[in-house]
Amino acid sequence: MKILRSASDAPAYHCELEKALVSAHPPGEDVLLLYINRPSVIVGRNQRIDAEVDVAYCRRHGIETVRRLSGGGAVYHDYGNINYAFIVDRDATPVLEMDFASPVLAALRACGIEATAGARRDLRVGDRKISGTASFVTAGRILFHGTLLHRTDLTRLARALQGDSSKRGKQIASTPDAVMNLSEIAGVEPSTERFLCRLLDFFTAYYRTPGST
Repeated sequence: MKILRSASDAPAYHCELEKALVSAHPPGEDVLLLYINRPSVIVGRNQRIDAEVDVAYCRRHGIETVRRLSGGGAVYHDYGNINYAFIVDRDATPVLEMDFASPVLAALRACGIEATAGARRDLRVGDRKISGTASFVTAGRILFHGTLLHRTDLTRLARALQGDSSKRGKQIASTPDAVMNLSEIAGVEPSTERFLCRLLDFFTAYYRTPGST
């Protein structure tokens, strides 16, 4: 597994980077990409933007809106949110049976956070969500990516994701859920950048350990 940490904060760039990595032909090295975006809303490929996003609010506050490759619901990113993306070669294992949660849960555990995987492949602490996920599959590659709410502005998150549901039609709806920041947990690193560095250190060691994948 090759581990990449992007120095960019541009959401459109990261969407294109994920697309390029999953579209690699012939299939290439497995990658774990970590990055932080500036304030933005990332909508699923099958969503109507104005049904999920308060476009006027986002425009007033300089919050970009970008459509990603994968499906699922709209998510809010800012400098308090860490994004991870696994891009791996596809094998005979059914996609829904592939376990991308375990490495992230192990990394969180190493930081003193006991999280669990939810029914929709999200990650939770207690009854609140800390990570939403989505995936995209080609004939040869799989993209599985998610968020980690560390110190996100939850007020702006809620406001930015208040679209006009009357415009949705038959497009995919986002699923509202109670969320929390990891920085609320006692003992968790308060700086998002430093928390990301701890995750990087963990993943570097994890994927060098014999038997890990």
